[in-house]
Amino acid sequence: MLERNETIYDLVVLGSGPGGYAAAFRAADLGLNVALIERYETLGGVCLNVGCIPSKALLHIAGDIRTAQEAKHGVTFLKPKIDLDAVRKHKESTVNKLTGNLALMAKQRNVALYIGEGRFSSQHAIEIHSNDAKKGASTDTLTFKHTIIAIGSAAVHLPFIPEDDRIWDSSRALELPYVPNHLVVLGGGIIGLEMATVYEALGAKVTIVEQGKQLMPGADADQVRVFQKANTSRMTFKTRTKMTKVDHSGQMLNLTLTTDAGDETLEADALLVAVGRKPNGFNAGIPEININVDDRGFIITDDMCRTSIDHIFAIGDVTHGPMLAHKASHEGHVAAEVAAGHIAHFSSLGIPSIAYTYPEVAWVGLTETQAKAQGINYKVATFPWSASGRAIASGQTNGATKLIYEPEYHRLLGAGVVGAHAGELLGELTLALEYGATLEDIALTIHAHPSLHESIGLAAELGAGTITDYPNPSSVKRRE
Repeated sequence: MLERNETIYDLVVLGSGPGGYAAAFRAADLGLNVALIERYETLGGVCLNVGCIPSKALLHIAGDIRTAQEAKHGVTFLKPKIDLDAVRKHKESTVNKLTGNLALMAKQRNVALYIGEGRFSSQHAIEIHSNDAKKGASTDTLTFKHTIIAIGSAAVHLPFIPEDDRIWDSSRALELPYVPNHLVVLGGGIIGLEMATVYEALGAKVTIVEQGKQLMPGADADQVRVFQKANTSRMTFKTRTKMTKVDHSGQMLNLTLTTDAGDETLEADALLVAVGRKPNGFNAGIPEININVDDRGFIITDDMCRTSIDHIFAIGDVTHGPMLAHKASHEGHVAAEVAAGHIAHFSSLGIPSIAYTYPEVAWVGLTETQAKAQGINYKVATFPWSASGRAIASGQTNGATKLIYEPEYHRLLGAGVVGAHAGELLGELTLALEYGATLEDIALTIHAHPSLHESIGLAAELGAGTITDYPNPSSVKRRE
């Protein structure tokens, strides 16, 4: 028998990913009566369950393996013995700890949790359809003064890719079903390269197939080259290459690749398809209640995260901008505050991006590629880690810190770091960007020596013309 219930809330949040739970918790802290809807049994969305968090748990293990393999300081490590069950257990315990904490915080804040499929039935109501194994099917109708849509995105599926246990999306790859002898990764973006890093470290031969001219679209080519050089002996990279056919009838997957030079075939034990994600804006009855959605499925919002209907907000992957968890959580705060009657805007100058590969590649603000495309006048100061005391001492010289700045006033426009722990160095640069810092502001900030973050200060000194730890192009030649 179908049970029906109806409840009224100040705010209903649809989706419990990083944006959704941040919005729900912030709104509850501001005194609103809040409900949070999640289709799966655990909170956290894609990021915590099958995305950022489990991938970083595996990448940490991959990094340990790489560090041991590349040690050249008089210490030799034995060949790693991989216990795949133990590796999975580490990943799963990491996820469980974080999702469990979310459920606890929701309870502490009196946020009502509803597990089921949420769908708009009107501009002021969402129906939740659930089918509990013990309680049976039920429908809850939540009416609200405001709602925040945080239903994220989904992996892109290509029509010519068949269904097969050997063909994975990123969620399946994170389950570590087995370590294939030869893994082909279709897509050279961050997700594909992170998974390639994990599986190569665990013992797979890895081939990356990327249709574009470079790996990691969005990053500058000079930084990608550092990553690629560090991995040339470990992975095969095929850029400007399109996969056109997948034959799964035999013991091996037979892949047809097309380049300007013609077709070639490649055999693989497993294929990971990581060609991007698409927003879920056509789902959950969103178009039916006349919220403006573009032809790609992105919900149109303003800088207060409002949709075309004033009391309905949208945040995260389902809206325009980079599909990143930290962007979603900040938007969640803005939407919750506006719903609670506060004045708030989402107006960041830079949203950091990090590829947690080996080495890491990280950037924020304007890239050189963007500056050239937009006709912006800029200059670059790049400090190589081959001149960094800490990098030399730790055998991590395969890196560089790059600052992009205005030629006249030296105001920071963007930055990129490639190397060990590059993502950890991006915080200072993101803050500097938001504060409108100049090269001189950064250079005059005392950075600890020796440290990797010292490379930021040295890059700024290089651009400002005050550097003494590296040849100074601005030095004045003394007259004889």
